[in-house]
Amino acid sequence: MMTTRDPDKLALRIASLVTAINVVVACGFSVAGLISPSAILPTGSSPTAASQVFAMYAAARAVPLTLITLATLGRRLWMLPLGTLAGVVQLLDAGVGLLQHDIGKTIGPLTIAVLQFLALLNLTRGRKTSASDERI
Repeated sequence: MMTTRDPDKLALRIASLVTAINVVVACGFSVAGLISPSAILPTGSSPTAASQVFAMYAAARAVPLTLITLATLGRRLWMLPLGTLAGVVQLLDAGVGLLQHDIGKTIGPLTIAVLQFLALLNLTRGRKTSASDERI
């Protein structure tokens, strides 16, 4: 028998899973830029000292965001702001892909952003009175 809290816990688990995938993928690309800059540069571009510095700045932001987000998974109070931030980052990444005219770098982040926002919408549709920092 399903209690009224079960759909709420399921929504939190789904939002946590989508957010975890989101930040791990974003962090992976940042780390890939450090290890093999040519893997993330536009086709035909060569890595430079500037691209290496830029990759370090990207990783300096992505790694802490990923670690903090992973540490707070399952906590409703943290999920909404961190999930929203992760979704916005993916939307901006899709914009970068669009500017580069790279369909893969546009559709991938856009898909993750849409899934992120759908998971958060599903989470907020649940029990609106639950503002506690409960864990799944």
